Amino acid sequence: MDRFSCMQVFVKAVELGSISAAAVELDLSSQVAGKHIRFLEQALEIKLLNRTTRQQSLTDAGRIYYEKAKHILAEMEEAEAFLAETRSTPRGKLRISAPVTFGNHALAPAITEFLKKYPEVSVELNLSNRKIDLVEEGYDIIFRSGELQDSGLLSRGLAPYKLVLCASPDYIRNSPVLETPDDLKHHECLVFTHSILRTQWSFKGPDGISSALITGRFWTNSGEALRVAAIAGQGLLLQPYELVADDLVNGRLIQVLTEYQPVVGSLHILYSRDRRMTPKLKSFIDFIVLKFGI
Repeated sequence: MDRFSCMQVFVKAVELGSISAAAVELDLSSQVAGKHIRFLEQALEIKLLNRTTRQQSLTDAGRIYYEKAKHILAEMEEAEAFLAETRSTPRGKLRISAPVTFGNHALAPAITEFLKKYPEVSVELNLSNRKIDLVEEGYDIIFRSGELQDSGLLSRGLAPYKLVLCASPDYIRNSPVLETPDDLKHHECLVFTHSILRTQWSFKGPDGISSALITGRFWTNSGEALRVAAIAGQGLLLQPYELVADDLVNGRLIQVLTEYQPVVGSLHILYSRDRRMTPKLKSFIDFIVLKFGI
């Protein structure tokens, strides 16, 4: 007779108010259930239940043991459920948040690929450039660009996203010479208000890292809106490669300052340390790290 089974009978007897009720719940005879509790008391060398033909009550020791045993059984049940989940097929809905440009041009195509691979998983994707609170807003996963603050979340680093400095052919023809980052002070820059890009642009060139303060008359938190303005000849654009890739190929935009590589931004995937690593969550994280990992 194992201690764990005896513990189950004891906890159930306390919760249901009698040994006979516990026996019915656990599909045992009343005699066998009573033997489990007597075995437990003998093993512990202490009385746990005061029993009469009409009622039962916990002893002081029984009350303490009940609280501890209830917690142990709950932990065991949770561990077994977790192991069962890890062996099962990924299924259910994932709530995901990501920055707008990355989400539209890189993540959304990847998610469609993920959904084809895991047909029992669904995804709700929210795109926003504001800082999302994963726990408060009920997300499973968030993607975050820039430096991470200590948030208590678990993180996986992804490959930095490549930035491109470009402009339309008309803007280049009709604007001052642009040979070094210092020349940006003579140019109209399209300002992305979400990050440090709103005040300065940094580059890695022949002489190392250099930063230049920028100015411009068009400010927005939308990379897509800045792209449209750049194609119209409004100014210089510094945005992720995915946003302007087709425009570069088709000649609507032209890369400039090619000897100076814009300093790339970091990108991470974040998830709660308190959230179970369910099959749907694990499969998505593994897929993203394979797709966008360093």
